[in-house]
Amino acid sequence: MEISPALPTAAAALPAPWPADIEEDTASTTWRLRIRMADHPGMLARIAIRMADLECNILGLTVLPVLGGVLDEIVIRPAGGLTKEQLVRAIQDEGCECSAVADADVRELVDASAATLSAASRAVEDPSRYAEVLREVLAADLVTVVPLAEANPGRTEGGHRAAFGVDGATALVARRRWAPFVQLELARAEALLGLFDSVRANVSGPAVATCADGASIVLRQGQPGDADGVFALHERCSAETLFQRYHTGMRTMPRRWLHRLLVPPRGMSLLAVCGREVIGLGQLIPGRGEIAEISLLVDDGWQRKGVGTALLARLAVIATSRGHHTLMAVSLPGRDGIFRTARRAGLAPEQPEEEGLLRIAIPAASAPRIPGTF
Repeated sequence: MEISPALPTAAAALPAPWPADIEEDTASTTWRLRIRMADHPGMLARIAIRMADLECNILGLTVLPVLGGVLDEIVIRPAGGLTKEQLVRAIQDEGCECSAVADADVRELVDASAATLSAASRAVEDPSRYAEVLREVLAADLVTVVPLAEANPGRTEGGHRAAFGVDGATALVARRRWAPFVQLELARAEALLGLFDSVRANVSGPAVATCADGASIVLRQGQPGDADGVFALHERCSAETLFQRYHTGMRTMPRRWLHRLLVPPRGMSLLAVCGREVIGLGQLIPGRGEIAEISLLVDDGWQRKGVGTALLARLAVIATSRGHHTLMAVSLPGRDGIFRTARRAGLAPEQPEEEGLLRIAIPAASAPRIPGTF
């Protein structure tokens, strides 16, 4: 049976790689061992027999292939009075090397595949937990987020350190005191992060929503080729609608501004499209820290049908995938349309500040999802 190793106690600083002095600690009721042995028939049976002689109960076993042999991870409940040093010596007497002994938690003994999938689900729902999930999957002591330029992947510390690129700008650095990372574990972590990359990329892909009147609309990222459709959207909008969006008395949209609307610096645009007609436009602009700025414009003929709600809900999903947990919008005095739209989208808007700024919190438990009907 393959089990997921329990998390070790996090250490503030990493000592020299194993082996080190083995503690005479018998307080833990569950231990995790990593035993390196030659890949010969009967070797594991000999270790199991020696464990039985020492009255140790084997709770779980994972076989990790390594160069020149195998690395068996065994979780045991030791006999009362048995020390870690005595156990290591008994394993050495069988011609094997015990490369690590660490305290474990019997509550962590679950199927490795199920544990990894569960961890991946948590990270997909909340990308800010990437480091936490990677720490769990690798049973690492510590996982830190650093700029990619500072990750230094060549610095392995004898296998006790591993660096993983995340999004082209940052990296996750994992460290583990009790045992070096083996290739199978690193491959599992790479596959997990690859899944996160795919999910993050797909979040910005097209999505379909159904309005209150039954009309189906497509929400997709804006591109420079959408300039004519966005220009036509502005031509159909009333002066009041344009004022609420741009807070000026403009009546038409200068064509030289269209590219900046569709491809804003550092941000993105989101279009609501019905057939070939652009009926709504949203923008997401990263701000400081976890805050992102948003704006909405909806064709007068499509207002109060859920288009704005669909756009805002989708922008919140995209913002969450990029690590933002608060949205900022401008709410003019006496106009609470964006406030009500945020409430309908499942968000948590605060009352507007005196300057007209509206903070909209994205619930931490789960990212908003676009419902089927608005």
